[in-house]
Amino acid sequence: MKLLKSLTIAASIAASPLLAQTPGVTDTEIKIGGAHDLSGIFAPFSVPAVSAAKAYFDQVNANGGVHGRKITYIVEDHGYQVPKAAQAANKLINRDEVFAMLLNLGTPQNLAMFQMMEPQGVPNVSPITAARQMVEPFAPWKFAGTSSYYAAVKAAIAFMKENEGTRKVCLMILPTDFGKEIEAAVHELADAGDIELGAEIGHKPDESDFTGALGKVKDSGCDTVGMALGISQMINAITTARKLGMDDLKFMLSSAGFHTVVAKGLAAQGVTDGVYSAAGWQDLEARLGEPEVAEWVAQYKAATGEDYPGTGALLGRAGAGIMVAALEAAGPDLTRESFIRAMETLDYEDKIAGNHVDFSAEDHEAADEVFVNRIENGSWVLLQTIE
Repeated sequence: MKLLKSLTIAASIAASPLLAQTPGVTDTEIKIGGAHDLSGIFAPFSVPAVSAAKAYFDQVNANGGVHGRKITYIVEDHGYQVPKAAQAANKLINRDEVFAMLLNLGTPQNLAMFQMMEPQGVPNVSPITAARQMVEPFAPWKFAGTSSYYAAVKAAIAFMKENEGTRKVCLMILPTDFGKEIEAAVHELADAGDIELGAEIGHKPDESDFTGALGKVKDSGCDTVGMALGISQMINAITTARKLGMDDLKFMLSSAGFHTVVAKGLAAQGVTDGVYSAAGWQDLEARLGEPEVAEWVAQYKAATGEDYPGTGALLGRAGAGIMVAALEAAGPDLTRESFIRAMETLDYEDKIAGNHVDFSAEDHEAADEVFVNRIENGSWVLLQTIE
């Protein structure tokens, strides 16, 4: 009789809502995780992205949350180091038991964290990297925010060939999964005979002297450099080129260089032209007069005390917006499966990012547009939109 009673109690507990509960979800809370570079070479993306996402979640929470649940965004710093990213993911997924991951920064960092996300099907939403691996190979839990580095670089180089005289391209890249994406796009164009390929130079994340590398670029006779470096490295390398008298050399940056800090930093060093980029979102500065943008900028300033949101904040707000929209669409009975189904129904204009968010069961890349830009007098100016 005691054994029968014990088995009955055990069966009752196993079937209880408590043990069947979705990780990171209670009646009053949804826990979301984020592994960021708050102290490394891409901190200008992560730091404001976190501020913007938290500010938006605070606003949502103040209005009652999503179906009565408040959003808690738990953030860990990996400093753009892969081992620390793995440690961060382990903490967030296995100790904090977050429902989903949002805005994780870095290509190699995300790939390392996938090893823990995949077995549990933890949704990875709008990572701050445009590597194709964020959605390829396809997996139900992978959701990218914008068009890929690969697509954007190919579009930018094609534009520069047609309009800016680009014929021979050298590469200055971090030899990581991030840099390899830019390398692959340029190689494909070269293999097709669209451009000529010059020197290919790998750099360390902490490298700061680019004189030798630029000498190799000059010796190769390149008119354009495809660049995949850290934020301060890009500014340093381009400024060095101009100091060396390489005034006609053009620079093509991936979306990792399409940042307000880059445009303003180069202008402060006297570099006001010859720098191009392509990304899956539009620069904020030129759209400050749009009502939705102006409203968000005012809210961001009030919430953070900062003067200007900038690119990282734009991506943070865009990603947080996708997360909230999907949580709302998933309804009160929230599971990872219902969230994924809801993500696949999203279709709206993101006025902050300036792109169109559109997922489906077959397409987990939110925005497909590519925006080609050039720095002019310290600001990014849109040259062409490719849909």
